[in-house]
Amino acid sequence: MKIAVFTVSTPTYSPEAVVTKLKELGYDGVEWRVIDQPPTDRAHTFWENNRCTLPLATIVEQAPEYRKLAADAGLETPAMATYVKCDDAAQAELAMKGAAAMGVPQLRIQVPNYHPADAFRPIWEAAREQYKTIAALATKHGVKALVETHHRSICPSATSARLFLDGLDPAHVGVIHDAGNMVYEGYEAYRLGLEMLGPYLAHVHVKNARWFPKQYLPDGTLEWMCDAAPVPVGVANLHVLCEALDAVGYDEWITLEDFSTEHPLDQRLENNLAYLRGVLQTVKEKPVNAT
Repeated sequence: MKIAVFTVSTPTYSPEAVVTKLKELGYDGVEWRVIDQPPTDRAHTFWENNRCTLPLATIVEQAPEYRKLAADAGLETPAMATYVKCDDAAQAELAMKGAAAMGVPQLRIQVPNYHPADAFRPIWEAAREQYKTIAALATKHGVKALVETHHRSICPSATSARLFLDGLDPAHVGVIHDAGNMVYEGYEAYRLGLEMLGPYLAHVHVKNARWFPKQYLPDGTLEWMCDAAPVPVGVANLHVLCEALDAVGYDEWITLEDFSTEHPLDQRLENNLAYLRGVLQTVKEKPVNAT
């Protein structure tokens, strides 16, 4: 299993600095965050003024530069994480051209968000039609478009993502399984979800989160909230996840993206790699019939 870092989680690093750091720590790859960020003087955060973000507008022209940057550091680029929605075919094709030019085999193309106040079925059906166009573009450019299991979207679970892509060619569309997102919404037993995905399982993201009491309402109801947690201590059990990945024969990439801030970024990068490698080694050494 190879391990990469999604650069959304390294907002204070430049692209040049992050590949140097990841190689120094022993990572195998880098997964770039790709989006056009509005200019701002605000602090570098995960979602705003993130220094480790590649601009979508110039992704094709700068592809040779980014490709060389990773290659010179001895890193692979297993995927590209864009924020392009499936209803924007022009931007999706631009991103695919960039991925192809960078030698990146797959990229995230997002499905619509969802709010419970909205009627679900029309959003789902429209997005299914839009993803047919995305699949055709992916075929044209020789890449794979990925749907990520994500809370507050129309595909929060592995099964929903599998149903969403039903009928499309898994050679050119697939799913990013994200157990951390499914702490917020969409949890299914990991092996169940992975087996449901079958040939659509294309990539794995790992982060973690946990639930906290938020407030009591006047009638005594306790409301809860979910937020990022350090990878080893959140609700998502990585031992169980990695056992499930092993059971279904997945031996490709795992990309870490840690949104917790309890420890400094450098410490998170080092500790997460050591922890995940330790989990994978434990799974590898576990007797076949152990329960």
